[in-house]
Amino acid sequence: MRLIRVLAAVVVACALTGSAVAAGGSNAVVKVRSTSLGKILVGANGKTLYLFALDKGTKSKCSGQCATFWPPLITTGAAKAGAGVAMTMLGTTRRSDGKLQVTYHGHPLYFFAEDKKAGQVKGEGFTGFGAKWWAVSPAGNKVAPAGGTTTTPTTTSGGGGGGYG
Repeated sequence: MRLIRVLAAVVVACALTGSAVAAGGSNAVVKVRSTSLGKILVGANGKTLYLFALDKGTKSKCSGQCATFWPPLITTGAAKAGAGVAMTMLGTTRRSDGKLQVTYHGHPLYFFAEDKKAGQVKGEGFTGFGAKWWAVSPAGNKVAPAGGTTTTPTTTSGGGGGGYG
């Protein structure tokens, strides 16, 4: 029951603010920030950027309800590299809705709706929508926590699905 309340709050928060985070202004900026996971990629707002293990190549497998919980980093042109970010690793991919999503080292980049403040890493190791989510290192690799601890949401449905049932 708690999960349902949390998810409902996330949906409302995304409806009120998520489109502004996902849509971005013009050219998205990717920066490096020190967090509890070490140095990771963040957006211009300081919020953690994640990769989705289900994505193959630069094509996003996260749309619809998935993109509500994991808003993509959207840009209207070439992404900009902040200090510590390799410009040569930045790119874009066209999403199914026609928008340009920022990629890094070939991985489409996403925010997590539950990361409310800059530097939070609540999505790290999370399992949802068919695979795990990982923060991204400046080298363009997933950041796995020491000891392999990951987060899996509690579900109440028996039907499988995306982990948010």
